[in-house]
Amino acid sequence: MKSDNVKKGMQQAPHRSLFNALGFTEEEMNKPMVGIVSSYNEIVPGHMNLDKIVNAVKLGVAEAGGVPVVFPAIAVCDGIAMGHIGMKYSLVTRDLIADSTECMALAHQFDALVMVPNCDKNVPGLLMAAARINVPTVFVSGGPMLAGHVQGKKRSLSSMFEAVGSYAAGTMTEDDVREYEEKVCPTCGSCSGMYTANSMNCLTEALGMGLRGNGTIPAVYSERIKLAKHAGMAVMDMYRKNIRPRDIMTKDAILNALTVDMALGCSTNSMLHLPAIAHEIGFDFDIAFANPISEKTPNLCHLAPAGPTYMEDLNEAGGVYAVMKELADIGLLNTDCMTVTGKTVGENIANAVNKNPEVIRPVDNPYSKTGGLAVLKGNLAPDGSVVKRSAVCDEMMVHEGPARVFDCEEDAIAAIKGGKIVAGDVVVIRYEGPKGGPGMREMLNPTSAIAGMGLGSSVALITDGRFSGASRGASIGHVSPEAAVGGPIALVEEGDIIRINIPEMKLEIAVSDEEMAARKAKWQPREPKVTTGYLKRYASLVTSGNRGAILALPEEQK
Repeated sequence: MKSDNVKKGMQQAPHRSLFNALGFTEEEMNKPMVGIVSSYNEIVPGHMNLDKIVNAVKLGVAEAGGVPVVFPAIAVCDGIAMGHIGMKYSLVTRDLIADSTECMALAHQFDALVMVPNCDKNVPGLLMAAARINVPTVFVSGGPMLAGHVQGKKRSLSSMFEAVGSYAAGTMTEDDVREYEEKVCPTCGSCSGMYTANSMNCLTEALGMGLRGNGTIPAVYSERIKLAKHAGMAVMDMYRKNIRPRDIMTKDAILNALTVDMALGCSTNSMLHLPAIAHEIGFDFDIAFANPISEKTPNLCHLAPAGPTYMEDLNEAGGVYAVMKELADIGLLNTDCMTVTGKTVGENIANAVNKNPEVIRPVDNPYSKTGGLAVLKGNLAPDGSVVKRSAVCDEMMVHEGPARVFDCEEDAIAAIKGGKIVAGDVVVIRYEGPKGGPGMREMLNPTSAIAGMGLGSSVALITDGRFSGASRGASIGHVSPEAAVGGPIALVEEGDIIRINIPEMKLEIAVSDEEMAARKAKWQPREPKVTTGYLKRYASLVTSGNRGAILALPEEQK
């Protein structure tokens, strides 16, 4: 056992004295020690139920012959962090979570791990850690929130942000907004649409790192407690069979996850997190991989905000396995990949059934023949940019309009709510990237303001910040290189014509190469908008790119 390094032999007598202080029995000292990484806290709605999940995991581990030991991981609620300095901290916590979990697991020599995450950066951070630590590991999330109900219709958090925009536009009263406020988030759990948290929990299943239902069983269902117990049992089976994360999270598994991403219509943030996870297994994942996979992968789901269905509906329709079965039947998945069940993907999904073809469209009747995400390139984004194609209305698939340029999110929102943005405009928000922000804030507030003002089908938004799965419309984010390192987005001037062509994967500015070169010669770098020690350190480490700190570090600093 790996834990024998801290439990066995005369040299470890001091270590055993400390285990005695923990109340370990002699019997426990002879069993595998399983770390339960608990992301429980009392500030994130998606995490307030994780104490119950953790207790269920502990029962499963103990029943299967292991010794469960809990230690914590942090998590930020992106919704509460939105619209102020807090959003600068959200993405950077992914790497903090990975680093701190690696430290705890290796310092204490755990034999196996069960990761209990739920929200946006918490899931990829722990997947990154699992790949680094590489002891048998199973994931079990806290599960999605049930949808809210307002005036007879299902709603979710993105509806709330849009309601604020509608109030600013004068199409909603304060009482209307208050009704949304009280009803759109009715239970604990990760917010109920296909936002980043639910995207990553579903992709954990697709990667093979979570049991069936990990991404879709609602947080308040007792079925999730059963799932947690089975996760504890499963990790002990993995331990005995010596199945490790790097046996599961292979290049083929990453590409499977990207394929499922396209079919589900996941968050654009998956284009930040899948490359980071791939990096940990030594796979150089370029976001441009998305386009060839998207071209052959049908989009089968329109979950909120792209459509009227929610995570609970996906769960009832058969969940992620039903989507994977549709894809596997037309040869789009590698079904030989190993999973935490000890079986292959093909064995896991063999009996999956699509129980609702309105929620999960069959492959012969998809929402579109191409996947939910697209990577656009051109002279405005030479290294790429990402759009959630499945959430863009038909009339905005091709758009041309004048740039309305803002150097921060707050100025853009003020202009939108002040009625200064009109149909046809292209809002450009820059200096919000990993280095320039710093921290690459999520731009849900401006996209929601655009939708709330009734401009969602006539105004585009482009940013070197990032977008949430909650964003919809022609919202193009992750533009790289970012403005802070002199990317072309830094050179856009008010009134420049921006051309967006999603079917052709193009994002261009109608300015000659000579003019852009002249602007580049005059451009002066700006100091990052930094206020605290950790953000200062982060900004100093990020050198380029749009994938977050860890991938942008110079090789010697990784």
